[in-house]
Amino acid sequence: MALLTWSKKYSVGVKALDDQHAAFIGVLNELHAAMMKGQAGRVAGPLLEKLTGYVREHFDTEERLFASTHYPAQAEHRALHQDLTRQVGEYAARFRQDDGSVYLELLRFMRDWLRKHMVEEDQKYTQWLNGHGIR
Repeated sequence: MALLTWSKKYSVGVKALDDQHAAFIGVLNELHAAMMKGQAGRVAGPLLEKLTGYVREHFDTEERLFASTHYPAQAEHRALHQDLTRQVGEYAARFRQDDGSVYLELLRFMRDWLRKHMVEEDQKYTQWLNGHGIR
């Protein structure tokens, strides 16, 4: 069973961003599946690196779109990105220190963060970007 399943309620109406959100969910589900099989220790490092890369790429994409359209709330949204980047960095540091509890905590944190962020925060820019021809 998947930890989180992509659905239209998460869509922001911009294909590139939706694809990136779906990729986040895919990585979280990979880590969840590995944990369920008792293989988290073996695959967590590469998956954490993959997740970190997706986060960085996604935030860069969003922020470029914000800048190009002069999105009025870009500073506030960027602050949310910086906070998540910091928190994921803390999980990565714990992983490097062989903290075995990091897997479950990271999964819960990312699942909850993604749900809240995609449904509440990202929906705030949908109309703005779509109104500027970005789909």
